[in-house]
Amino acid sequence: MKTLKKIVRKCIYLALSPFVLKDYFAFKKSLREQSRNSNATSSPYFPSSHIRIRDFKPRILDKTVKTGFDAHYVYHTSWAARKVREINPARHVDISSSLYFSGIVSAFIAVDFYDYRPAELKLSGLTSAHADLNTLHFATESVPSLSCMHTVEHIGLGRYGDTIDAQGDLKAIAELKRVVTKKGSLLFVVPVGEPKIEFNAHRIYSYEQVMEYFGDGNFILKEFSLITDEGNFLEHADPAMVARQKYACGCFWFIKR
Repeated sequence: MKTLKKIVRKCIYLALSPFVLKDYFAFKKSLREQSRNSNATSSPYFPSSHIRIRDFKPRILDKTVKTGFDAHYVYHTSWAARKVREINPARHVDISSSLYFSGIVSAFIAVDFYDYRPAELKLSGLTSAHADLNTLHFATESVPSLSCMHTVEHIGLGRYGDTIDAQGDLKAIAELKRVVTKKGSLLFVVPVGEPKIEFNAHRIYSYEQVMEYFGDGNFILKEFSLITDEGNFLEHADPAMVARQKYACGCFWFIKR
């Protein structure tokens, strides 16, 4: 057993980069300092200076100069929350977008959240239920405020247990278009850049593709914003920028005529 532990320990050391090893030794130094500080002070909640190994939960990569974040998901949900506040509907419907978005927006506007895999999320102002984006159960032109963000690019690729369907994303878009009321809003977000399928993760669309999919004359584009490859958020962005991106995030606000 001791030999096995030594082998595992050695493999871990070999696998770690010099930078990670540096942080690891900094962690050990912090542990010694914590023990010394605990000896100098006492607390009824943490009475012992001894920290048991089984209670270790090392975090050795978090000492960054700035707080990191996923630009796609922080910016597009923040953008959409502002749009919903501007639309100010009596109730908003979201299809499979970030739960953070629905959870926060439901604090000031009632939200019905639907997903192929419904979330057991219980918050005031929020309902959660099942829906299949390719066959939505809503009546035609019945939803005045609708969002579907960072979702359609996955439909039909099987990633989340859905059926493989090369036209899955187009069927989903057709359903979104069908259920929005006249003069209603659709907040639609997908990866944009050089169009391709990165199976089975997602699709990436060109700006022209998205506009073509909504180009039947029933929808007008009220706003386009962009989260670039570099993680910059550009409100009212120049669509020509999309062609220079690899995996950016396009935020489209459509209004149904």
